[in-house]
Amino acid sequence: MRLRILDILKKKGKTKYWLYSQLGLSYQNFNKIVNNETSGIKFENLQALCDILECTPNDLFEEYYQK
Repeated sequence: MRLRILDILKKKGKTKYWLYSQLGLSYQNFNKIVNNETSGIKFENLQALCDILECTPNDLFEEYYQK
């Protein structure tokens, strides 16, 4: 699985900085989530992302197969 945060931001015409300022995470944790460098995400952060990006968890995730 991978998060589609950057794709959603692009569609909405928003920047990573905009999301970072809305989310309230440390920049290090935020960057790991946005760049798919984390193996897990807290439900509260998932809910916040959905609220801010006006989407569902299904919109945030996609299957990703690495060869």
